[in-house]
Amino acid sequence: MATLARRVFKVALFFGLFVLSVRYVRPYPYPMPESQLAVWWDASDWLGIRDPEDLIFVVWVTIELIVAVLAYVVIIRLWRRYQRKN
Repeated sequence: MATLARRVFKVALFFGLFVLSVRYVRPYPYPMPESQLAVWWDASDWLGIRDPEDLIFVVWVTIELIVAVLAYVVIIRLWRRYQRKN
C-alpha cells in the first residue's frame, strides 16, 4: 500500500509541476509582434505545416514538458539526498 501511495504521489507531483509550468512559462507575448510571427510562418512553411499555431502549440507544450521533467528530477534528487542524511 505504501508503494502505491508513493507512486500516486509522484504522478501527482509531476502533474502539478506540469500545470505550474503551463501557467508560468510564457510561450510568447500576446499579440505576437510581426517580426516574431514572420519567423513562425517561415518555420511552419519549411516544415510543411499549414498553420503556424499548430507548430507553436507543439513547441511550447514540449518546452513546458521539459521544464516539468527537470523540476521533477531536481525535487526527487533533493528529497533522496535529504533522506540519506537523516
